Amino acid sequence: MSENKSLKNIRNFCIIAHIDHGKSTLADRMLELTGTIEKRDMKEQVLDQMDLERERGITIKLAPVRMLWNPTNFKKQETITKQISNFKFQISNENGEISNDKFSKLEISHSDSDIKDSKFILNLIDTPGHVDFSYEVSRSLAAVEGAILLVDATQGIEAQTLSTLYAAIDHNLTIIPVVNKIDLPAARSEEVKKEIIKLLGCPSEEIILASGKTGEGVEKILEAVVEKIPAPTGDIKKNLKALIFDSVFDPYRGVVAYIRVFDGEIKNSDEIILLQTKSQGKSEEVGIFKPKLIAHSPLSAGEIGYVITGFKEVSQAAVGDTITLKNSPATTPLLGYKIVKPYVYASIYAAEANQYSELKTAISKLRLNDSSLSAEPERSDVLGFGFRCGFLGLLHMDIVRERLEREFEQEIIITSPTVEYKIIKNSGEEISIGRAVELPEENSYRQISEPWCELEIISPKDYIGLIMDLCQKKRAVYKNTDYFDDGRVLIKYQIPLSELIVDFYDQLKSVSSGYASMNYEILDFRPATLSKIDILIAEERVDAFSFIAYALKAQSEARRIVLRLKELIPRQNFEIKIQAAIGGTIIAAERISALRKDVIAKLYGGDVTRKNKLLDKQKKGKKKMRQIGRVNIPSDIFISVLKNE
Repeated sequence: MSENKSLKNIRNFCIIAHIDHGKSTLADRMLELTGTIEKRDMKEQVLDQMDLERERGITIKLAPVRMLWNPTNFKKQETITKQISNFKFQISNENGEISNDKFSKLEISHSDSDIKDSKFILNLIDTPGHVDFSYEVSRSLAAVEGAILLVDATQGIEAQTLSTLYAAIDHNLTIIPVVNKIDLPAARSEEVKKEIIKLLGCPSEEIILASGKTGEGVEKILEAVVEKIPAPTGDIKKNLKALIFDSVFDPYRGVVAYIRVFDGEIKNSDEIILLQTKSQGKSEEVGIFKPKLIAHSPLSAGEIGYVITGFKEVSQAAVGDTITLKNSPATTPLLGYKIVKPYVYASIYAAEANQYSELKTAISKLRLNDSSLSAEPERSDVLGFGFRCGFLGLLHMDIVRERLEREFEQEIIITSPTVEYKIIKNSGEEISIGRAVELPEENSYRQISEPWCELEIISPKDYIGLIMDLCQKKRAVYKNTDYFDDGRVLIKYQIPLSELIVDFYDQLKSVSSGYASMNYEILDFRPATLSKIDILIAEERVDAFSFIAYALKAQSEARRIVLRLKELIPRQNFEIKIQAAIGGTIIAAERISALRKDVIAKLYGGDVTRKNKLLDKQKKGKKKMRQIGRVNIPSDIFISVLKNE
């Protein structure tokens, strides 16, 4: 089937929504309705390629797809007349005579091919909904002209929905509001419509009621996409300028860059160069998503597709970079490129020391498909060789951990997450550290700064007191509160990132009975009074447990940590001392008593010296074991030790 590549027949859009509001299911119905995928090949969340995405019900990796849609299938013919009126067309009857009476045949002029019935090319990008992938989402928004705002009829607008919506508005995208899951018994369609009206200021009739499960309203959504989202702009005669909004690694063909072409065109075997990273390569193949990769050359201005570059590392085709032709390059790159920087750090070690080489290979392979994951080798006296890894956030860290365990069958130990700190030394030099053991001696620097976030929480108003109490305990600074008509509130705080990354989300869900949602964005670095706390187990410092704490909370936090370790570390055959220290000063300590065998159980009488002899022998053995014994620390302790129970 031929396709019309006139700019006026192209619509580029994405779906933005909170996690579990049904955007992948809605995408499934669109693929069915447009005939992009045969019904026999359909499965749930067809655009979610990883098993992890299907099991969790979330989108981790964005997925583009190209659909063909014939709007003449609609009952409202006036919509079609409105859409095709801008095209260059001629109307002919069966005898080939020009006729203005009725539309019996429609031919749209195009230099490549002519198609009938005015088919539209709909390029959909199914984006992740979590804040950890906000940069990936922002580049997807830069690649399209419109967005479907999808809101669950049972849950209403949530925090992450607002964040992505504001980003879409900043990109001047046309917003199509949709209330999804109207088929559920608990649906509050009218109340949710009022929330959207208050948020966007749009008329009620513009909000589409739909169900991704039953397919109700999906035709109206596609109609709105064609009718309201503007066609892309661009000039095929200009020098090539294409935005990379994602990239993946193919083990056989190298890096595959997902692109939106803004000007010019790219075809097979073109010599290409990237304007930001200066990487040079060759377009071994260009094509489109159906959603599988289908060769299609050339890709022209306004189109979305892929380029197989032959690069060996994803970092060579960084998200946000601009592709142009080597022989006739564009002079200025597209706006918005930035180097993705991790905000959360943790160390990953192999559970067994002899598995380090397998872990190294697994992380190397994982980084080929995840350029935002950073990893540097390190060594711990207790845990051996491992990697210091940087993540975009807690969800990103959890996904990396699970992929290492499931896809690469690695048994790993992952330490408690930390954040980046900036330090100004006495000499004026500024350094950044990602773990507590890197913190210089207290008298060698004059200032330490920590990252702060803008925090937004949406919750029923019944829980506002408990939520505010939780935030105050986490050093948060209150900003303001907005009230929704349905009895929910939007609370805004500014909070240190270090207070968020361990168990804030779990505690928020606990105090709100699971109803609250949150979203955060990094603001800046602010000076703070912080102390490094070292943890010693059996008088040996364990780097993986060292952490940086707010000075006024250091004593209480150290006390809580040693008590948690006393609960979590299993008893050994010798006594274990657990201590927390700031510098050379012990500020908290606990002991785990030794497992003790009843050595006098076999005695049935006789002199007391026989009993004392056995007890003294056992005591000497315990003392010797305390000197040479090693404490067995289970791998799950490193994550759970900092969490409040």
